[in-house]
Amino acid sequence: VQLQASGGGLVKAGGSLTLSCAASGSISSIMSMGWHRQAPGKQRDLVASITRGGSTTYVDSVKGRFTISRDNTKNTVYLQMNNLKPEDTARYYCRGRVGLTDYWGQGAQVTVSS
Repeated sequence: VQLQASGGGLVKAGGSLTLSCAASGSISSIMSMGWHRQAPGKQRDLVASITRGGSTTYVDSVKGRFTISRDNTKNTVYLQMNNLKPEDTARYYCRGRVGLTDYWGQGAQVTVSS
């Protein structure tokens, strides 16, 4: 499984960005996909995830602002981020889970200025 993330950038507080994660390889074996983020000096934490059946999970701090979705025809998962806050600044990583194994994309930097 290979994951290619895109869509990061610099945005002012209150702005929006959409991240994309395109999967290739043994995509039929992917059980769930998610977005994690890691700020400098901090651990990588889950932001949102979506199962193959479409069930979603969000960390409390992004509920109501972020939306994870998937387009199975394009083998792509999206993270729509609205009302961004400076504390959302981090490198965002796409993750695909196959059984007990996690595959990671290269990450996309999101910087929110105040």
